[in-house]
This record gives sequence, C-alpha cells and structure tokens, in this order.
Amino acid sequence: MASQQSLNQNTAIDFLSKPASYGLIRETVERVDTHCSIVFLAGNCAYKLKRAIRFASLDYTTIAARKAAVQAELILNRRTAPDLYLATRTISHEDDGRVTFDGSGPALDYVVVMRRFDQAELFDVMEQKGRLTASLLGEVGEIVAQFHVGAQQMPKFGGSEAIGRVIVDNERELNQAAPLLGDAPIGSWGNLARAALTRLAPLLDRRRQDGKVRRCHGDLRLANICLWNGRPTLFDCIEFSDDISCIDILYDLAFLLMDLKLRDRDDLAEATLNAYLEQAPEWDGVPAMQLFLSLRAATRAYALANAARRRKSAMEAERLAVFAQSHMRAAIEFLADSASGAIDTDQCLDARDSQ
Repeated sequence: MASQQSLNQNTAIDFLSKPASYGLIRETVERVDTHCSIVFLAGNCAYKLKRAIRFASLDYTTIAARKAAVQAELILNRRTAPDLYLATRTISHEDDGRVTFDGSGPALDYVVVMRRFDQAELFDVMEQKGRLTASLLGEVGEIVAQFHVGAQQMPKFGGSEAIGRVIVDNERELNQAAPLLGDAPIGSWGNLARAALTRLAPLLDRRRQDGKVRRCHGDLRLANICLWNGRPTLFDCIEFSDDISCIDILYDLAFLLMDLKLRDRDDLAEATLNAYLEQAPEWDGVPAMQLFLSLRAATRAYALANAARRRKSAMEAERLAVFAQSHMRAAIEFLADSASGAIDTDQCLDARDSQ
C-alpha cells in the first residue's frame, strides 16, 4: 500500500503537471526528471519539486525535510544567482478538495520557483556546440574566485579527515558500480588516493586552519553554469549536505576543472584556473589539485554509472557507461602521472611569476 507521503506527492505532481494550475490556457507544461527532483517548466518559470527519496547523502522522504531543502536551496543559490531564484511556494490541499498554490489548507509539498532560461545557454550544451571560449571561462574563474572569497568559513568541516571519508565513500560506491566501469582497477585507485592523502594531509589541515574550508557550491559542473543576460551564472548548488558543500575552495573549483578536462578542453581548464588564481592567489593549495581532480573524477564515474543503470534506452545507457569508464581512467591518471593527467601546475606558477 502506498504511504500517505507518496500519495501527497503524487497529488502535487498531478497538480504541477496541469497548465491550469499556473493560469495557462494555450501553453503546455514541460516536465524534466532529474536524479533528485522533478522540474515543471510553465510559462516564464520553472517549478522544482524534491522527490520523496532517500540516498546515502540525502533524505527527502518527509514533507518537513523537503520544505527545509526547498528553503535552503533558495537562500544558498541566491548567493550566485539572485535573478534566477525567485521564491518558494506551498502546494496546499483546501477544505473543499481543491489543490492550489499557497492556500490556507494543509501543505502537500513545496517547490522552488526559478526564472526559466534557454537550455541552449547551459555551459555543458555550449561546450557541445563549441561555444565556450578561453575568455568566457576566464570570466567564470574570476566569478568563482570572488564567490569563494566571500563565502562563509566552515572550520568544523574539511581537512584531511574529510578527504579521507570521501576516498572511503568513493571506493564503496565505485565497487558497487564496478560492472559498468569495465576493467578499471578500483583498488589501485584507492591505494593511490590514500598515498596522496598521507602526503598532503598537513597541507589540507593547514588550509582548514587558515579558513580555506568554506560553504561552497559543491556541484560546480558545466551543467550547473548558465549564461544569463550575457554573464556566466552559477546555480543549483548543494543544499542537502554540509559535508558535500562545506569544503576546501580548491576542491570546489576542481569539479569544474575536471569536467572540462574530461571533455578534452585542457585549454579552458587552464584559462579557468589561471583566472581564478589571479583573483584568489591560492598558490599553496595547488599541490593538492591532482588529488582533488581525482576525487571529482571518481565521484562522477559512479554517478554516471548509476545514471546508465536507470536509462531505458540501451544506446543512452551505453553512452553513459563509456563516459563513466573514461572518468575512472582519468581518476587513476590524475594520481599516477600528474604530468599527463593533471592541470599543468608549472604553467600556473609561470603565470604567477609573470604578474
């Protein structure tokens, strides 16, 4: 028997799927399903509903948890995208049986309301179309640096202990996804990552003490950057886990750099990093970048593998599995051979010396 929670969410989904709920007459409502949310595109806005799901890192199975997540998403994303994140709204069940927005009856669920933008302006789509340039990614590097400089310091998080947990979590998830990762030596990756952590632990802990662990974005990929009014805009940050979002600022940046490198855009990764370092001279943290890149690639490897499992299309599942395998190989290469797999830190240092 379905729980009351799932029945309430099904009622909310049905309401959000109808054009009349938004006062639309001739327009339709488009639905986009993501890993953790359902987004309804209606008129000039997007309405984001948290799925009633539970994973290791989040629990949205109660309406109270979804309300808190929706409120946190609005507040945290307004740091970087105030024009995109408009409000939160309640889906209410009225005494007469009607379902409506912001009524006086009991709440069925909650949504974040965002301004709708052209999906062609997402940076992952722009990269596929060859529209990203070194100048544009340099601007992104500056924006991320300015965001990090002003971000709240979170000294109770981060450091070598937190990175150690990331390695353990990644290893567990990678082993579960192993059938889709080909012949990648997951155990070898774990050994390399732990060796790197042992070597870098003093640096990571010192950066934590120096206030370099902050409330960051947490999911800084190309898919979470868009061009809004001609300016790169970061959106869809992590709101559900302090462990994921309260991290070393260079670990935050590493997700974007890794994403660019896995698309064979080392030039754009270097432009991003150099622009970032000009605004936020985090030169002492550069030696940790290979480890950070590797952790990001490993995390993305199992996320892509899990996404492949959920695809009904065999062709799409195969495409995602191949992409997951390339991420796993890169995770090993970042640590095994920094000269071939990592950001060219010598070039970054040359840039510093030329300033």
